[in-house]
Amino acid sequence: MTTSDTAVPEPSPEQAALFARVRRMMLIAGLTTALAICAVLIAVGYRLFKSEGRAPEPVGDVTATLPKGARIVSTGVAGDRLVVTLDVGGVTEIRTFDTHTLKPAGKLKFANEP
Repeated sequence: MTTSDTAVPEPSPEQAALFARVRRMMLIAGLTTALAICAVLIAVGYRLFKSEGRAPEPVGDVTATLPKGARIVSTGVAGDRLVVTLDVGGVTEIRTFDTHTLKPAGKLKFANEP
C-alpha cells in the first residue's frame, strides 16, 4: 500500500440509506429545474413567434363611405379600435374600425322607441 492510497471504509447501512435518499432528492431537484427551464424557453419562443410580435403591415390610403347626409360628430380611439360617431338624419350611429388594418370592425345604431 502506498501513501496516496487511503482506505475508505464501507458505509454503514444507515449511511447507505442516507446516500440513496440524498441522491433521490438531487435527482428530483434536477428534473424540476430542467422542467422549469424548458417552460421558460417555451414561453419565450411562443412570445417571439406570436403574430403580434411582428410589425404591422403599412396601410395605404383608405376611403370610408358614409350614408348620404351623414356627418361625423366625434372620433376617438379605444384600445386597438378607431371609434367614429355619426349623425345620420337624426339617428346616432357608432362605427368602429381596426387601427392596424383600418377595416370595419362593427356598427352600432341608436334609435328612439316609438
